[in-house]
Amino acid sequence: MTHFRQRNNDKPQPRSIDGFIPRSPQEPSKRTVQRQFQTAYKPKSQNSNTPSNDTTDPFSRPRVDPFAQAEAFETLDLDQELAGDTKHANESKKRLFFRKKHDKDEKRKKHSNFKKASKVFAIFSAATLIGVASLFGYGFLKARNIFKGDGEGAAALQQNVDPARLNGEGDGRVNILMIGKGGPGETAPDLTDTLLLASIDPVANEAALVSVPRDLYVQSDNGYSSKINAVYSNAKQARLSNGDDTDSDKESAEVSGLNAIKDTVSDVLGVPVHYYVMVDFKAFEDAINTVGGLTIDVKEPLYDQTVAWLLDGNPLVADKGLQTMDGKRALLYVRSRKGSARGDFDRTERQREIIVALQQEILSADTYSNPFKVVELLNTFGDRVRTDLNGLDEIKRLYEIGQKIGPDKIGSVGLADPPNILVTTDFIGDQSVVVPTAGLYQYDEIQSYIRNNLRDAFLKSEDARVIILNGTTIAGLAGATSDELKSYGYNVIGVDNAPTQDYVQNQIIDLTNGDLRYTKSYMERRLGLKSTTVAPPRIPDITEADFVIILGTDEATKTTN
Repeated sequence: MTHFRQRNNDKPQPRSIDGFIPRSPQEPSKRTVQRQFQTAYKPKSQNSNTPSNDTTDPFSRPRVDPFAQAEAFETLDLDQELAGDTKHANESKKRLFFRKKHDKDEKRKKHSNFKKASKVFAIFSAATLIGVASLFGYGFLKARNIFKGDGEGAAALQQNVDPARLNGEGDGRVNILMIGKGGPGETAPDLTDTLLLASIDPVANEAALVSVPRDLYVQSDNGYSSKINAVYSNAKQARLSNGDDTDSDKESAEVSGLNAIKDTVSDVLGVPVHYYVMVDFKAFEDAINTVGGLTIDVKEPLYDQTVAWLLDGNPLVADKGLQTMDGKRALLYVRSRKGSARGDFDRTERQREIIVALQQEILSADTYSNPFKVVELLNTFGDRVRTDLNGLDEIKRLYEIGQKIGPDKIGSVGLADPPNILVTTDFIGDQSVVVPTAGLYQYDEIQSYIRNNLRDAFLKSEDARVIILNGTTIAGLAGATSDELKSYGYNVIGVDNAPTQDYVQNQIIDLTNGDLRYTKSYMERRLGLKSTTVAPPRIPDITEADFVIILGTDEATKTTN
């Protein structure tokens, strides 16, 4: 309150109650006034032979606080009356009467003010509670429209993960497929022209964005082939054609389409897809406007005549240099395919660039900690975004991890980024498509490349040294198994023959006594057996190894089949 004064420790501190301005330190205190009155009105002692020398008129003294005077009169009242000083005693009583009346009026006034203040506070508190409840209630309702997950989710989102919860290599990361589709008003509203896999390592606090070319030619589970950007739409339409036009059928069709695109991307890249987030272009544009635009350092000018009509005839989508883009220009920046030398491949690189900038902006304190900004984002996304994340708890955990991942910890992985050219353009019929350089539907090289770039977080952190021994007469079995394990990110340091070639079953020897529990669990699942800590006699030098795998004829049978 403005009536309170800063404390000065060098002077006596006057009291202030409910906003009344206290007495100035220069004004006489109660004790000072009391001494003044005792001096002014002290009756002559009956035993004193010396008259008083104080003849000063007390009312000619400097003005003092009347309430302090009243306190003094109250104290002197009895003495004055007993001393026969009736005049001043009556004066004292009169002042005391007015002082008590004033106190009563002030008490009544303060009680009234307190009641008013209490009412105002109660109204303010109620309004605040209603506002907060509305905010979270609104967010909850919006969240219910957004979050469609009902499963266990990614085990790696948990802290101190139980190895038994990890189904296989790759589950040590959190892989989220980011899907961008046209949405209402577009010519092809269900074509998923943007496919990015955001892969998060929650142990090392790193992430990577993998671009999937929209024109990659793939084969779906039902045997039909198409560009990968049509997989979601085809599966969705196939389900709708077999059902009625009810809300339940529409929801089932949506789920069918999303499951199809998740499975297809997982088959191509060779890693699990734990979640998806699908957003249409309008929501993408509005989200960027909501956070105030994105600052992008454009490496080369981008011209595209095909979108000039959207820029008042100017084909310049983005000039070279640091600049802030609004939602409209950012959307054109990521959708343009005709303005750069590598076409769609450069386009996917720009998409990764924009997503990193948007991730950093959304996770910034100015956005995430501002409840009104969060509600604004929810309002932007509410009807135009969908995910199978399991609600706000997983979002919170992702936010906690994301706060530790700076832009320098986000890698960018493309299938056509030199020197790793794993896909190329081709024609199938009259369609321009993208296919693996190894051949149509041949994804082994792509999978090995992606798995090693997105190495399982627990395999990477333990980095166990593995030696593989061939315990059969089948030549090359250990080498083939080594290549397979390396493709999943295992650190295979040696391949050799076992002392004998009569092993029927595989063996895993754990030389760490269980210290590297994640690698142990993964290998046991992969080979379908329990490990042992006892190494057979006469095996080659294994002093540098953490695990030894001895292959038997059962492994040869699996490889042949």
